[in-house]
Amino acid sequence: MDASSPGKPSTPEAQPPRLIAQLRERLRLKHYALRTEQSYVQWVKRFIHFHELRHPKDMGAAEVEAFLSHLAVQRNVAASTQNQAKSALLFLYAEVLAIDLPWLKEIVGAKAARRLPVVLTPGEVRALLLELQGTMHLIVSLLYGTGMRVLEGLRLRVKDVEFTRREILVREGKGNKDRVTVLPENLIAPLKAQMERAQALHRADLDSGYGEVELPFALAEKYPQAGKAWGWPFEGEGC
Repeated sequence: MDASSPGKPSTPEAQPPRLIAQLRERLRLKHYALRTEQSYVQWVKRFIHFHELRHPKDMGAAEVEAFLSHLAVQRNVAASTQNQAKSALLFLYAEVLAIDLPWLKEIVGAKAARRLPVVLTPGEVRALLLELQGTMHLIVSLLYGTGMRVLEGLRLRVKDVEFTRREILVREGKGNKDRVTVLPENLIAPLKAQMERAQALHRADLDSGYGEVELPFALAEKYPQAGKAWGWPFEGEGC
């Protein structure tokens, strides 16, 4: 009972979101990619556990430098990994805790070693494709023929393939940017066949009460039935 209001139950005060929940909310507000969100959350958790569950607001330059040095010396991580950890902590302090820490920007991250890329010859690519079959063969062929990244190929939706203009619209690529790439002519027939299989499976799922796919952002609220419409399913469905 509330002592100031006899006979009335006290109202519990709303608890502020936990740090990780605040971090996720801020990352989504800034439209960071899901994989970036997952990586940043893991780095923040590792940072906190490394310092025996101390809250980041109670730590400073010495703790951040100690953590980054531990990654480089004891864990022997790659330079890109250490720099990703630094970016996660920079985002935590600047965007979530709203703490101005100019020293954090000045911490020198590890420099990535420069390596020559390994590029397969056309003969090696043909040999690789000969070992693949079905949907896997189609996806790898698309990656090779269009220049798409792996996740871009796996997330390709039916509506983003334009057979007439022989184009593929890649949405939310690296840097959250859209771009258009060329659809090779020799992939048109197998891609259409894959779409027919995917559409048959999609219809069967709808008849069974399923078949709805995830829509980006808040489109599901604006268009409640769009998730069931043909065009939104991913190309790899029906394999």
